[in-house]
Amino acid sequence: MTSFPTPDMPLTTILVVRDVGSSVAWYRDVLGAELYREYGGTSAVFQFSGSWLLVVTGGSPTEDKPTVTFAPPPDPDTVSVSFTIRVPDCGAAYRILIERGAEFLTEPVDHGGEIRAFFRDPDGHLFEISEAR
Repeated sequence: MTSFPTPDMPLTTILVVRDVGSSVAWYRDVLGAELYREYGGTSAVFQFSGSWLLVVTGGSPTEDKPTVTFAPPPDPDTVSVSFTIRVPDCGAAYRILIERGAEFLTEPVDHGGEIRAFFRDPDGHLFEISEAR
């Protein structure tokens, strides 16, 4: 390896979930992510708009992360990470996601320079659809 990173090193986001089965259904059927692979009921990998998402069940520290415990968000109203999906038409994306079963915090709100709306996955991870104006 002569440099880091290189274009062939994709970044994968890991989301800790309570139930991989319900997360697989939500990410595939509601968000529209492509299921790439499942691993024994404890994790699943998705491709979404050029990004990789890995959903995993929680777990205790391991030899290579001796002080780290994986756990789903304890409080969905306190967010340290969220995802923004830029869309060409926030209203249209909102309607499609509603039809698929997404539960939004509010209808899309026009902030002048953008229109946006927020929704959560089954474990409370926050997603935003945003239309730049």
